[in-house]
Amino acid sequence: MSIYLIIIIVLILLAVSDLVVGVSNDAVNFLNSAIGSKVASLRVILLIASLGVFMGATFSSGMMEIARSGIFHPDKFSFSEVMVIFLTVMITDVILLDTFNTFGFPTSTTVSLVFELLGASVAVSLVKIAAISGSFSDLGNYINSAKSLAIISGILTSVAISFIVGSVAMFLTRLLFTFNYEKYMKYFGALWSGAAISGIVYFLLVKGAKGASFMTPETVNWIHTHTWQILIGIFLLVALLFHTLIIVFKINVLRIIVLIGTFSIAMAFSGNDLVNFIGVPLAGLESYKAFSSVSSSDPSGFMMTSFTEAIKTPTLFLLIAGLIMVITLFKSKKAQTVIQTEINLARQDEGYERFSSSFISRSLVRATVNFTRSINRILPKRFIIFIERRFDQKDIKKKSLSHKESSSFDLLRASVNMFISSMLIASGTALKLPLSTTYVTFMVAMGSSFADRAWGRESAVFRITGVLSVISGWFLTALIAFTASMTLAFFLHWGGVIAIFISLAIAVFFVIRSNITHKKITQQKHKKDEFYDQTTIKAENIIKKCSLTISETTEKASKLFFSSILNLIKEDRKKMKKTVKEVKELNLQVKYLKNNVYLVLKKLEEDSFETGQYYVQAIDYLREIAHCLTYISQPIFEHIDNNHPPLLRDQIKDLHNLNEEVSSFFDDIVTLFRKQNFKDIDKVILQQRVILDSLSKMKKKQIKLIKSEAVGTRNTILYLNLLSETKNLVLYAINLVKSHRDFMEAKERKYLDLKVL
Repeated sequence: MSIYLIIIIVLILLAVSDLVVGVSNDAVNFLNSAIGSKVASLRVILLIASLGVFMGATFSSGMMEIARSGIFHPDKFSFSEVMVIFLTVMITDVILLDTFNTFGFPTSTTVSLVFELLGASVAVSLVKIAAISGSFSDLGNYINSAKSLAIISGILTSVAISFIVGSVAMFLTRLLFTFNYEKYMKYFGALWSGAAISGIVYFLLVKGAKGASFMTPETVNWIHTHTWQILIGIFLLVALLFHTLIIVFKINVLRIIVLIGTFSIAMAFSGNDLVNFIGVPLAGLESYKAFSSVSSSDPSGFMMTSFTEAIKTPTLFLLIAGLIMVITLFKSKKAQTVIQTEINLARQDEGYERFSSSFISRSLVRATVNFTRSINRILPKRFIIFIERRFDQKDIKKKSLSHKESSSFDLLRASVNMFISSMLIASGTALKLPLSTTYVTFMVAMGSSFADRAWGRESAVFRITGVLSVISGWFLTALIAFTASMTLAFFLHWGGVIAIFISLAIAVFFVIRSNITHKKITQQKHKKDEFYDQTTIKAENIIKKCSLTISETTEKASKLFFSSILNLIKEDRKKMKKTVKEVKELNLQVKYLKNNVYLVLKKLEEDSFETGQYYVQAIDYLREIAHCLTYISQPIFEHIDNNHPPLLRDQIKDLHNLNEEVSSFFDDIVTLFRKQNFKDIDKVILQQRVILDSLSKMKKKQIKLIKSEAVGTRNTILYLNLLSETKNLVLYAINLVKSHRDFMEAKERKYLDLKVL
């Protein structure tokens, strides 16, 4: 079998993989508004989006040229060189997009494809130039540099324009409808619906019709000639129809707008971005057919002049690709991770923030606050009061608390996201401006959330850091794609068949590793989100949750303490490093619980003040226990890592005894919580006293060793710190047990009193 036939098979397999990782990334473009607003059940949303994706696949026929001749001049490259470029692009793309998906960062598949093609073709061009002793200036003969520069400019302009337009549009829309938008829908709903649907249809006409494989050139030309007449007709028809639905049938038409928008953007995504996933493999297949048609050809001498001619992609290939994308939408867990990143940054309510604050975000918030204060001094007070009333959210927040499934943002904002994104993408395409669907939809969503006051002073610094992180990831996409593909192309060109198999093995390794990483992240997230999705939390659930969390945390604390002491005694740096990592994970889990105390108490059912107070106290003790473990494990690791002197024999003996005592102490605490029987608490308290006595004796011994100069400074600092934090650890643990016991006894007395009455 020819090596080039093997490469074609590999390209097709990589195309399937690229479709999966690509859809996982780009699903955020058309699903975030529908899922964030909970316009319908997830199944219904996915069905509508899938229909759009499948139909859009047939619109991709005319979009495949970017992979064949958009970045490099194919007539300057031989068949063997083109195959190196295509294989490089696919391997790099799968690894790059899968990595971004794993950590939930939406990026542009268009930008990744363009810069991968650019990097690979530059590498092959430099090899060709070096072979003929040419100069670097000859690179322009091989590369279409204008396309790359246009993409870069498109990134900058689309990011800024989308955010500004999204902000202004949302501000004006909210000013008109307020957060209590149902009240004003009967007055302005029909006009808004007509404008929104017309904008979405314009988006479909401009973005979809030209590439449709089933449309004749005459039909496409007629649509573009009569675009404004079509839009005006649709506006009037929709306004009349939706006015009837609002007034007569009392239907919330915003749901219809959001679902239509989901369908349209899903269709446009499939129609335009499908090239990013299968364009390169199909181009490789076409090149192999052209090469095979000529007998006795030399792969390095057969020039790809056939690529200069336009080729229609078979509809069957497009439908198969569409089917793979639809299956991915329903099955991909990474798609949900990417979607959640955008929804969390745009959500209306406060809560756990994935990103921390940064110097830039703090500076921007400070500057914005000062600017707002200056503006408020200039504007008339009546105008400010009017604005504040239109943006008042108190009544809406009360409604959302009583609602079974509160959404991240309302349907009005979701419809704005769909309408504005559609209009901007369609307008950019009509003006032949290069832009990314991901960038536009993401920045419109961020702009609308900013204008909707979702970025209050409670969360602004965290949200801005998140947005800046995603944007910086976009620019990194271009840099990484170019550098990685360029390096890989050199490797494949010089390494031949062996390099190909090594590269494929590396790609498989990266994908498997990223899936394992994503699974861990997802499991961690599910642990955190166990009951924060509930609207109302019962007191019984809080008690059960506390008992389970305390039991799990104390069990982990026991193991981590035991391993820390053992690693110190054995000077096992590798295991101690792993222990420190596990302590950090425990800290993050407890920190998450602490940070979400507000949301839990807000959702706690009425007349549960004692339960709420107990919950706060329990979380505080758990936090302190996690801190103690940090202050124990981190100094131990630093001591071992710095190769400081080992412990003395007597110290080791005492630490072994202490380890056994603490381990037994925590085991009994876990047993108490699992059985929910606190009659044996005296035994645990007695164990605590024994441990405290041991710590006191160990401290006296250490002082004697210091006096006799048997130990050095490092040993003393570590040992005394260890004893001190161990004392704190058992004190917080016993206070936690007593707190739970007192609460349960008070609850039991209250129950008996009510029974007597």
